[in-house]
Amino acid sequence: MADIPDITIEVSHLVKSYGSLTAVNDLSFTVKRGEILGLLGPNGAGKSTTMRILTGYLPATSGSVRICGLPVASQPEATKRHVGYMPENNPLPEDLRVSEYLWYRGRLKEMPRARLRSRIDEVLELCDLKRNRHRILSRLSKGNRQRVGIAEAILAEPAVIIMDEPTIGLDPHQIIIVRDLIASLRGRMSVIISSHILPEIEATCDRVLIINSGRIVAQGSPAELRHEIFGHTSYRVELSGDTAALAKHLPALEPTLKVATLGPGDGDGFCVATLITDAPEDLGEKLLQALPAYGYRIRSLGRTQPSLEDVFLAATRRSWDARLPDKKELHGDSRAPLPKA
Repeated sequence: MADIPDITIEVSHLVKSYGSLTAVNDLSFTVKRGEILGLLGPNGAGKSTTMRILTGYLPATSGSVRICGLPVASQPEATKRHVGYMPENNPLPEDLRVSEYLWYRGRLKEMPRARLRSRIDEVLELCDLKRNRHRILSRLSKGNRQRVGIAEAILAEPAVIIMDEPTIGLDPHQIIIVRDLIASLRGRMSVIISSHILPEIEATCDRVLIINSGRIVAQGSPAELRHEIFGHTSYRVELSGDTAALAKHLPALEPTLKVATLGPGDGDGFCVATLITDAPEDLGEKLLQALPAYGYRIRSLGRTQPSLEDVFLAATRRSWDARLPDKKELHGDSRAPLPKA
């Protein structure tokens, strides 16, 4: 891995058009070595198209992609040696056994025979497939077929792994296995995952890229996206004491901290306060230390934050709203009367 650059994926002004339809529209982003990136977007946003271009299976209309410093457009065979790809519909031959398929794929990847034998054992163990190594692929469950696809993608230890919906159709137990498997690649391989299961993206990925209509509408860590989209963090605290004076004590802890709502508790002298702040850091410990010093008893304190699903919906909605034409574009000069219904 010493010859692998710190930036393993470089995408610059990427465009893919099909006639009048632009599926990917001026995408630019990078992925660092060992980073796990989640690629999110509604159906038709351009996720799968982007992945196919990154892997060299589909040419771009314009723009550039570099994998480990190599241009995909002019050196597709060289770049494919650095990429492991698991497409959404994970096609597998029906008549081969698991170990036979991995051997066949390893030889296609030009892996030395001596190394391939031990590596197959490693990925079977890593993907929890050892008990299925002699089973015919057509007789495997959906979950096991998905794991065979992941095993094949990481078999040659490429610098970049790209997975399109790796947990689709899996039960909760299988999802956990796949999630832990992907997390184990952190720091060793750069991973791009596209998925509609947003909690899995949040639990697994270091950074998230949200695209809509072929454009990037938000990117960053889940915490950064929450702060960018919603602009504040909320805390729910159940406390007793002089609640009327609560608001004046908060700015000493954080200038932007204030009381958003204050309501009754269970009728035993406690009330429930919602506090909001623009500060991205966690203020929970400060609140636990400071509020008792002001004479408050705290029964519970929790940091409430939007889910990644909330962030995703807000970011895509914001991008749609930004593309709506104004009234003049819809109706002409705003001074002119609208046509009667």
